[in-house]
Amino acid sequence: MDLFNQEVQQNILPFDGEVIDFGLILNKEQCNFYYDKLFNEIPWENDQAIVFGKHYVTKRKVAWFGNKEYNYSYSGVTKQAHLWTPELLELKKKVEEISKATYNSCLLNLYHDGSEGMAWHSDGEKTLQENGVIASVTLGAERKFSFKHKETKQRIDIILKNGSLLLMKGETQKNWLHRLPPTKKIHAPRINLTFRTIII
Repeated sequence: MDLFNQEVQQNILPFDGEVIDFGLILNKEQCNFYYDKLFNEIPWENDQAIVFGKHYVTKRKVAWFGNKEYNYSYSGVTKQAHLWTPELLELKKKVEEISKATYNSCLLNLYHDGSEGMAWHSDGEKTLQENGVIASVTLGAERKFSFKHKETKQRIDIILKNGSLLLMKGETQKNWLHRLPPTKKIHAPRINLTFRTIII
């Protein structure tokens, strides 16, 4: 019996959802390789959003990849997916083997330092598979990641480490918000990959 795997696969949410922290799935050499490839070769663009009719452009950069060059809309903005790179396909295969789920797309976020984060939100777009699995891989700087229940306001905080995998599944998006809080303590970049399933 593998007690370590049992421990890391426990649900960190107390109720109304499932979030599984698998811990490190990549070693230091793999982390450095994928981080360098993605940082330097992904066609990063500043993210955009339309909130209450006002157009915002973030310092944080994003890129969207998938099985096809399909369109994906969120926050009032439509983006077109790029086709998988060899490195993203390698990471996708590894994440699918560990999570026992399949994905047809990936949203990549580049946070240049701790001043860049993500506000409270849920990944509840209509084009996302309902109650589907979202697999989050961290490369680069360690950052705190927070969950807040939509009704009780209970908070859960975890640290996402370089090379780690976090799964959000079940009714997590329906009942919980999540965010990447800004911090003045982090001065290095972080790349986040969220593998997900889009209904095409």
